[in-house]
Amino acid sequence: MKPKKEWIEEAKRNAALAAVKHVKDNFVIGLGSGSTAAYAIEEIGNRIKRGEIHVSAVPTSYQAFTLAVKHGIPITTLEEHPILDLTIDGADQIDDELNLIKGMGGALTREKIVASASKKLVIVADERKKVKFLGENNQPVPIEVIPFATPIVMHKIKEMGGKPLLRESNKKVGPVITDNGNVIIDVDFGLIHETAELNRKLKVLPGVVETGLFVKMADLIYLGERFDVKKLGETN
Repeated sequence: MKPKKEWIEEAKRNAALAAVKHVKDNFVIGLGSGSTAAYAIEEIGNRIKRGEIHVSAVPTSYQAFTLAVKHGIPITTLEEHPILDLTIDGADQIDDELNLIKGMGGALTREKIVASASKKLVIVADERKKVKFLGENNQPVPIEVIPFATPIVMHKIKEMGGKPLLRESNKKVGPVITDNGNVIIDVDFGLIHETAELNRKLKVLPGVVETGLFVKMADLIYLGERFDVKKLGETN
């Protein structure tokens, strides 16, 4: 039997390979962030090198941008292509209704913008990310916040029953700063039963740029398992 770390990476890669099959010639695609999405970016680059497809891509983060360049994927922008054919992205948690928590990599705002511009959002993850309710296993909800508003947003979140924690960097003193120049507050809400309502309440707080709750946005999910890949969502 393979060590856990080895089969998890294989499961991620297999999920990504399944998702990349949806990328067709001349597509304009969104490229998500994170370790599983990175396998998809690599495979798209391989398909381009083999001459199977010609595509251009809008990255959701600096990480996705550098990986796309490394693997020879032409870069474009939402200014040039405000409607994308497809986005492939990862997720931190997926519930039974295919709602997501995203943003542990800090790119939630751009990921949500790119996802909303896409005709189809395909999520890739390993089986550990699937739960019954979002918030299981102490999974926080990342929230991107304008720095000036941090104290009041944290206060309001506490009034809502959440437990907020300003995300700090492991590599430097101080908070993590997003590609947009904002901070991330990670909030423990416990089990989340009313995902859309919680998202709405957070979005109306002054200073909140975006939340990591992706409600009814995923069209198709590929879950890499130990011996297989499970498909959730639409089949077309």
